[in-house]
Amino acid sequence: MFKAIGTAAVLVAGSLLPGTAMAAGSSICGMGLGSVTSGGDHREQPITATVPPSAGENALVASSVYAPGQVRTSSTFVGEADPDVGIIVDGFVLIGDGLYRTSYDGNSVQDGNPGNRIGGGWGAFVALEQSQYQGPNDANMTRWNTYGLRSDGTLFRWTLDAKGVWRSKASAPGFAAVKSMVLISQTKTYDTFLANTRGGALYTIHIPTSAPMKPVVKQVRSSTWQGFETMVAQQCGQYGTVLLGIDKDTDTAYLYAVGHANGTTTVIQSRGKVPATLTENIYFRWLVPNGPLNGE
Repeated sequence: MFKAIGTAAVLVAGSLLPGTAMAAGSSICGMGLGSVTSGGDHREQPITATVPPSAGENALVASSVYAPGQVRTSSTFVGEADPDVGIIVDGFVLIGDGLYRTSYDGNSVQDGNPGNRIGGGWGAFVALEQSQYQGPNDANMTRWNTYGLRSDGTLFRWTLDAKGVWRSKASAPGFAAVKSMVLISQTKTYDTFLANTRGGALYTIHIPTSAPMKPVVKQVRSSTWQGFETMVAQQCGQYGTVLLGIDKDTDTAYLYAVGHANGTTTVIQSRGKVPATLTENIYFRWLVPNGPLNGE
């Protein structure tokens, strides 16, 4: 089953759902928080960066996308409104030892089919993300990179060509302390992640698109960030980020407004505890067409 958005729906900043406080032109930032449920459904919940934060309906996007309990981790998913089929959805997940590309639209019947298997050898990977960059004056996507963090602390990057073929594998060691990481900035020449460590520190990982792969790491905070198993981010303003930290020990989440990332001088303002219980194991950002992330 698929929950159609409908052609009359208004796409809002960072959310697939109509009728939230983040309508176009609003100064309120937020995000569309995606999840894969224990039953294999895709859901979306809008989170707004008011003080305290607010949370909208945790609504069904599509049911039975995966078999129950199948998915280990997810990338950002693209969710684009379409007048003919309601919505077009695309993204990557890890299931067991395999990497899958899940694509469907409003006319699809899921029945637990995870999509096309890209390849195996992913059993030791603990994080997955994709970065699709299209500049404001570019008619087509400028670049498409995917990232995977392996449990031994090696960070990998692939470049996808126009046909979606994975090429130019690159890697860098040294990230074994990372607990979770989230993409916060994209340009034509680099991606930047924000990562928390098991020891509580918070860092930016700036990754130029050039080869060889040479990440540049800067400390943002030295302590207190160890409680989050998952972080989700959405752009806010010209140089800013709305950051959601999810604590799976308590199924709670806290929202932050993060200024332009610049090492220890980065401004981070707490917006407070999100009024929702987040019981799923897999959370991600729903991406809608509203420009690249710009947190650094």
